[in-house]
Amino acid sequence: MGRSVLVTGGNRGIGLAIARRLAGDGESVTVTSRSGEPVEGLAVVPCDVQDTGSVDAAFKDVEAAQGPVEVLVANAGITKDQLLALMSEDDFTSVLDTNLTGAYRVAKRAVRGMVRARRGRLIFISSVVGLYGSAGQANYAASKAGLVGFARSLARELGSRGITANVVAPGFVESDMTAALSEDRKAAILGAVPLGRYAAPHEVAGVVSFLAGDDAAYITGAVVPVDGGLGMGH
Repeated sequence: MGRSVLVTGGNRGIGLAIARRLAGDGESVTVTSRSGEPVEGLAVVPCDVQDTGSVDAAFKDVEAAQGPVEVLVANAGITKDQLLALMSEDDFTSVLDTNLTGAYRVAKRAVRGMVRARRGRLIFISSVVGLYGSAGQANYAASKAGLVGFARSLARELGSRGITANVVAPGFVESDMTAALSEDRKAAILGAVPLGRYAAPHEVAGVVSFLAGDDAAYITGAVVPVDGGLGMGH
């Protein structure tokens, strides 16, 4: 059996691709979702990252099944897009609470075991939007930008314990959401991406696999873009 891995929000999309890749690498992988509904081929625990008690219960289940978490992928996130003048305070704070404070909750719980073991990998899934900005996504961009400062602070704080903290910043990825965009919107997006296409989820998963692996043992505090060049220089 490989290391104990937990991927939050790993029941669909990028998170699911990451979980399947790490399982394929030989790791023992559990994913979280709010519903806890089964995912073919993967262990699942229910978890609401907005609730500290729910996070603790999920970790206890994982620890009982596969041991203390050695690799954490903090991927769970939501969007509530709106222009700032029309954005409610709840739309702002709920996105921050899920995407940023949720990452704090799971990372804080994970490092207990990592500090004792004097090893561990923390990988945070941010977004090109967190560095590049996006009209109508001030809440989402703020939460994803916050992950960079959070991860880099943890890299400095925990490095002496053999724990790395890194960020992956995907751009536009093939998904149900991008498939539903109008042709004009798709053309505008792809026109801004130097590679001229969306990322496939497995391309993001491959970078996470690298950061979790032996070859990345000396990488910490890094932000790795997987965005086709969209955010270069940001």
